[in-house]
Amino acid sequence: MNLVGENLNIISKVTGAAMKARDPKPIQEMAIRETEAGVDYIDVNMGPMRKDGHECMPWLVKTVQEVTDLPLYLDTSNVEAIREGLKVYEQKKGKAVINSVMARPERMEALIPIAAEYDAAIVALMWGPEGMPRDADERAMLAMELFMAATAAGIAPEDIWFDPIITPVNVQQDQLMHCNAFFQTQQDMFPGTINTCGLSNVSNGPPEHLRAILNQTYLMILMKYGLQGAIVDAFDEDLKAIARGERSEAVSLVHKMIDGEAVDPSTLDKEMLDYYKTVNVLVGKSLFSDSWLEL
Repeated sequence: MNLVGENLNIISKVTGAAMKARDPKPIQEMAIRETEAGVDYIDVNMGPMRKDGHECMPWLVKTVQEVTDLPLYLDTSNVEAIREGLKVYEQKKGKAVINSVMARPERMEALIPIAAEYDAAIVALMWGPEGMPRDADERAMLAMELFMAATAAGIAPEDIWFDPIITPVNVQQDQLMHCNAFFQTQQDMFPGTINTCGLSNVSNGPPEHLRAILNQTYLMILMKYGLQGAIVDAFDEDLKAIARGERSEAVSLVHKMIDGEAVDPSTLDKEMLDYYKTVNVLVGKSLFSDSWLEL
């Protein structure tokens, strides 16, 4: 599984301030930490940065690539910033990935030719002209539009990373089921393509102390459905262990539940019981509340 470190971003007080000040030290320190943490890609997220993003992104790419050979996600809604970043990007251990290309005509027309020109991969984001897709079927239609536009421009299927848009569990619990359904059918519909997601979105909103177990449990659920990559907290050691196949007991429990096998919660220790309860929340069998682990 391809893990993309999410920690080098404009929202961080440290790296965000460094981007604005063009201070390379905090940027490079974070890039080194993420590399040492064992992720496969680094997401370089500078947000929209409309004013001088076309200058900031190439500076960021050069700054990060001075200290790591990992391939980069270029994460911004600023089209010119993407272009300028790709101009200076060096393919050391892999292509750059544009994060992301929405399923909107104006975004596809602007970004797909840039990806083709600079031999970059794309995250094909299922955000359409009307915003969030309503269900798995609408996700499939948006994915088809993205796929056809990208392949027509000469982008290979293996350079198309579909993202069905993970939503916070405390806001749109039912949307997670539609994302699961898309992951189940993606390879049949679009052979050779890759899937990915912003995993931490699922826990965006619940209290901080509950975020890790939501992320870890949802990762295990998506592994059942064939997840191939995710943008994650590079420093969540338990989550990385799950992704690398080192937590077989927990993964087995979650997958049994997904398959509908009976599990007696009274036989589980505290850690496994917490995963059990969290699965029920994430698949809609229990309503979300901040106290679901205490019930």
